[in-house]
Amino acid sequence: MPARLVQQRACWNRSVPSCINGTEWFHFALDGQQPMATAIASLALTAALILGSPGPAPIALAASSATFGLRRALPFYLGIMTGLALVALAAAAGLGALFSQFPNFRRVLEAVAALYIVYLAYRIATASPPGDPANAGGAPRFRDGVLLNVLNPKSYAAFVAIFSQSLLPIESPLWAYGLTAGTCLGVAASTNLVWMASGQLLTSWLRRPRAARVIRSVLATAMVAAVFWAMFG
Repeated sequence: MPARLVQQRACWNRSVPSCINGTEWFHFALDGQQPMATAIASLALTAALILGSPGPAPIALAASSATFGLRRALPFYLGIMTGLALVALAAAAGLGALFSQFPNFRRVLEAVAALYIVYLAYRIATASPPGDPANAGGAPRFRDGVLLNVLNPKSYAAFVAIFSQSLLPIESPLWAYGLTAGTCLGVAASTNLVWMASGQLLTSWLRRPRAARVIRSVLATAMVAAVFWAMFG
């Protein structure tokens, strides 16, 4: 067996430290080598299941898009992605481990995040129909999206789990964490766009006052339920 193939297989099995470096990983992935292709596919699937499942942020995006329109939900979407990037950076730096060392701090942040999401749910539940001038200042903003992830310990836990179980097998830690986080953020950006676009399917119904009250209440309840599921599920 060629020496390079032996080294690559050993790297995949983590039996030797000489994994591929940051400049070689592109060629390694594109040359048809199964280990890296499998690692990327597994990472993308894991990220889709963890970051794209119906949690507070995706449901809030769908609700915001349905209630305030796709264009006015865009700052909220960008804020969510920015907050997620900050969380990934903090988790890669080891700050996520603080929550296991200081459980009371984690519980306080969980409570703050839960109250904040309940507040956003209330704003959505009591919003006017799409296009109504009364909605001018009601849509969640960029800042709301950032805080939604930064204040949520579950976001840090998600990236800690991904980094510990699905880190790409690259020699340079900077490249390994950077490309793993970048892949996760790319998957999250795509799945969150799908959630935001799905909210548009409800826009026509939200123009009917009776149906709008029911739909907004259901979406707000789903946001709150997702919070309690994340905290106690």
